[in-house]
Amino acid sequence: MSLLQQDKDYSAFLVELKNRIKSAQIKAAVSVNRELIALYWELAEKIVEKQKTSQWGDGLLAQMSKDLKEEFPDMKGFSLRNLKYIRQWYLFWTSEDVIGQQAVAQLANAKQHATQIPWGHNLLIVSKSKNHEEALFYVQKTIENNWSRAVLTHQIEGNLFGREGKALTNFSASLPAPQSDLALQTLKDPYIFDFLTIRKKHDERELENALISQVTQFLLELGAGFSFIGRQHKISVDDEDFYIDLLFYHVKLHCYVVVELKAVAFKPEFAGKMNFYVSAVDGILKSEKDNPTVGMLICKSKKKTVVEYSLKDINKPIGVSEYQITRALPDELKSSLPTIEEIEAELGGGE
Repeated sequence: MSLLQQDKDYSAFLVELKNRIKSAQIKAAVSVNRELIALYWELAEKIVEKQKTSQWGDGLLAQMSKDLKEEFPDMKGFSLRNLKYIRQWYLFWTSEDVIGQQAVAQLANAKQHATQIPWGHNLLIVSKSKNHEEALFYVQKTIENNWSRAVLTHQIEGNLFGREGKALTNFSASLPAPQSDLALQTLKDPYIFDFLTIRKKHDERELENALISQVTQFLLELGAGFSFIGRQHKISVDDEDFYIDLLFYHVKLHCYVVVELKAVAFKPEFAGKMNFYVSAVDGILKSEKDNPTVGMLICKSKKKTVVEYSLKDINKPIGVSEYQITRALPDELKSSLPTIEEIEAELGGGE
């Protein structure tokens, strides 16, 4: 028998933990994950508190792991490794020195949200997040979108926290407050098209083809709520046909979203053309139940002041973002798309 097992305080402490675990096992039939995470939180809280007030030292977790596994052989989660994770996870959420009711509210909020996602998701978030704000962002997004761990990993590695809501827009002036805030959160800057493999010097058509060929990954990068309607969507105005690069409907915003791709830096004239497209969709496709159409310009690069001046007096809601491709092919490789000259040459040869 170890010294810890002979300690009366430890024995009483262990009995208390065992009773709590047994209680959690009963409730787990109703809500397995919520009770499990709540149990982990309470275990960690008690462990941290006891380590502050006792002389048990580093051997506490090892002894606890041994005793709890003996008592609950069919219950996972009491390995020494996981007990260390539980403690680190709890310390992450309680690490900031915030005074007063704000600290209490923040702690309760963190605990409430953490119990709504699986333990593996919790560990991933706290291991990859720099602070509470970032971690809570990913917890809430996981809850809202029911992300798998693979999708969550993708979003964290793509720094969604640092990109969402960062696009340059005129939404605050062109949309009512509730919708403008929500619309802004649907846009990112930059968009990361790391699933594409195309030339560095590609054109819009090549980019569009590549995105549509990987439409599942493209929708994942756009974010939850986007429903793809079509590419090169034709709209007719005064017997003249115009073609929108990509047209979506956003189920949360309840509106059409016009997406124009530009494989060059943003130019002021792009805003005027997008304004026309958004107005046309409002006039032709939008129903009385739909909210105002939103325009998204995704460009290779942009300059902040140029974008702001271009959008300043436009009444239609438009956002401008950049995109990045991390696996671009060398420029020497020929595009899979024929040039205008090549097409004309082929036609000429046929004649």
